Amino acid sequence: MKKILLLLTLMVGTLTAQADNYTYLTFETTDGAKASVAVENLTLTISGTTLTAGSQQFTLSNLSKMYFSTADETTTGIEEVTAATLDEATDIYDLQGHKISKEQMRKGVYIVKTKNRTYKMVVR
Repeated sequence: MKKILLLLTLMVGTLTAQADNYTYLTFETTDGAKASVAVENLTLTISGTTLTAGSQQFTLSNLSKMYFSTADETTTGIEEVTAATLDEATDIYDLQGHKISKEQMRKGVYIVKTKNRTYKMVVR
């Protein structure tokens, strides 16, 4: 019995020592976006369907992964497409390459072109 208790204590100590090397808790959402939160003094709170980690908030149904990492893996370059952006659209394409109108958009992924930029848009 003492050997088992000693072995368990050693294993827990080893896991704790290994976790000290990770400085971020990274969350990955179902759309592939990643957000990293520093683990130092981190507080996790679940309220209804929302997980709050530090200053970040996530809808639980949109989370696909949560893991510790040594570097900030926050996705950059992803920004929210607003209704104004959609109003500026010069062309909208589905993933099969068919040109469609705003009225034809249903659930799915679309490529939205404006005068200045091109966006990938997910309609849920």
